[in-house]
Amino acid sequence: MPTDFGTVYLIGAGPGDPGLLTLRGAECLAAADLILYDYLAGPELLHHTRSNAELVCLGRHGHGRLLPQSEINERMVTAAQAGSTVARLKGGDPAIFARLAEEIAALEAAGVPYEIVPGVTAASASSSHAGIPLTDRDGASCVAFVTGQERPDKPTDETLDYATLAQFPGTLVFYMGLTSAPHWSRELMAHGKSEFTPVAIVRRCTFADQQTIFTTLGQVHEHLGPGKLRPPAVVIVGAVARARSVENWFTSRPLFGQTVLVTRPEHQADTMVAQLRGLGADVLYQAAIEISPPADWGPVDAVIERLADFDWLVFSSSNGVEYFFRRLLETGRDLRAVSHCQLAAIGPATVHALATYHLRADLAPETYRAEALAEKLAPRARGKKFFLARASRGREVLADMLTAAGGSVTQAIVYDSRDVATPNPDVLEALTAGRIDWTTVTSSAIARSLVAMFGDHLRHTKLAAISPLTANVLAELGHPASAVAEVYTAAGLIDAILANSGRPTAS
Repeated sequence: MPTDFGTVYLIGAGPGDPGLLTLRGAECLAAADLILYDYLAGPELLHHTRSNAELVCLGRHGHGRLLPQSEINERMVTAAQAGSTVARLKGGDPAIFARLAEEIAALEAAGVPYEIVPGVTAASASSSHAGIPLTDRDGASCVAFVTGQERPDKPTDETLDYATLAQFPGTLVFYMGLTSAPHWSRELMAHGKSEFTPVAIVRRCTFADQQTIFTTLGQVHEHLGPGKLRPPAVVIVGAVARARSVENWFTSRPLFGQTVLVTRPEHQADTMVAQLRGLGADVLYQAAIEISPPADWGPVDAVIERLADFDWLVFSSSNGVEYFFRRLLETGRDLRAVSHCQLAAIGPATVHALATYHLRADLAPETYRAEALAEKLAPRARGKKFFLARASRGREVLADMLTAAGGSVTQAIVYDSRDVATPNPDVLEALTAGRIDWTTVTSSAIARSLVAMFGDHLRHTKLAAISPLTANVLAELGHPASAVAEVYTAAGLIDAILANSGRPTAS
């Protein structure tokens, strides 16, 4: 086998919830130069990829061209032979009704090395998230996965044996069986399976709009068939699927059924996304602003050269902390360089950012606003020198108030903040269609960027503002907030969404 060929990873993405991707799957995605992904694999999984990786969606039903299997095989082989590492990302488990045999055959014929990374299959995910055990010691000692879509030209003696399936002593799970339900249900009953056999249809398992329908084998055709319930869904047939409440650990979470758009910069979004998902929300992500180092470090370096001149270092954001201290360390210094300075911070996130550098804020106001910090510093400002680590844009209120109180203020831009001009098309489509219940707004800059990016489409969602200041900016722009956090933190913002959704708060 040629040693200069790249490896192809055939990765199971799971049923849709990005948290169900395996650790090995995430590792392989991070290593790939080319990612060929199914739409149902979930766009959030692509956050595991490198920024310079090539991403190719293999098509979506009703939205343009679907790549045939032969073309997928060719692209994998061609890229690997050119030395690229390829990730073939597919929903569920690659070994279960995912045409894995054809892909393996193509790779082996070309001498391309590959690895198969298992994923959570739809049957297992539907069972767990709908509260339906696939096996039961009293009534289902085995389970069979059955396709509802056989190859049309399959020889008759190789097609499904419904007589055997009808007598199967356990649970049957039909994949891709929605439009063919009238056929397979009729065949099972014709071969002796009772029309009263319990059936559960689980659609879009692990998503916030998961739907579970309980019925019987004799009535399943009333719910399924051409033009009825849309995929993706699996159908569970057997005693384990007896009717019960659809409320369970998954559907009873406080934000189940709600879709929330998180708009923070990418490096700050993970915690909020995880908290919202833990509460049951379906979370979409669209950064409204991008954070990066300043174009010119010169003014910051000049401050670092004379840190001994300053009495106070003032930080108004966690980004300011991160970029300032990262630059300080890059210049060959360590934290002893600020040992004589006092530190002031706005908000718990900024205080926490200092703590990651083993530094404690000497002053932090109870109210997380520049005015509150300036009022705290003003009585001790006269004759003192302050350095304000700031963004490329923002209010001047802190500098103005400290100067008015007799302080000497030096400012330098430690990070750039820029608007994102073009939204993700899928997010825009969901917003326009009214499928996003809440959109988080965690700063005034994000408020302005969102209005510029989406305009009147924002009227199709409810806006949740992190503070009255941010809410005022939204109101001035003609998009009043439907919820405003009482505690000006990400957790406080989530509590505001819960309270205004009629749900108990998380705190």
